[in-house]
Amino acid sequence: MAGTVKKGDKIAVDYVGSLEDGTVFDTSIEAEAKKAGLPARPSYAPLSFTVGAGQMIAGFDAGVVGMALNETKTVKIAAKDAYGEWSEDNVQALPTKQLAEMLNATPKVGMQLYTQNGASGKIVSTDASVTKIDFNHALAGKALVFKITVRKIN
Repeated sequence: MAGTVKKGDKIAVDYVGSLEDGTVFDTSIEAEAKKAGLPARPSYAPLSFTVGAGQMIAGFDAGVVGMALNETKTVKIAAKDAYGEWSEDNVQALPTKQLAEMLNATPKVGMQLYTQNGASGKIVSTDASVTKIDFNHALAGKALVFKITVRKIN
């Protein structure tokens, strides 16, 4: 009998990540990506990672433990074990004039911004004096559902 996944194993998985309403936001499977209307990637392949090494969101990492080779399992992950809860602390207000100078453009709701340290944010409101930027992860505050199939266990 083949072994099961345990902490420290290097594994490869195929997955389909969706929200509770069934909206697919990410997958390693090209046919699923096309079906969901996701932007094409340069390539599709199983995702490789070391179990328990902190490379994955906590709920995904914990969800694969005990799975066997070629087993498929659906794992529901609460927001706190995924990308965290949405937090007002991650919304920053900047003077619109200062932001416009930094961007060399007029701030508009929906614009995606990237900071020098790699954080990304989205403008959620703007007026003549203040622009608010939400730096929460796009999936913060959402429970996620992953259909995971183990393809390799090392």
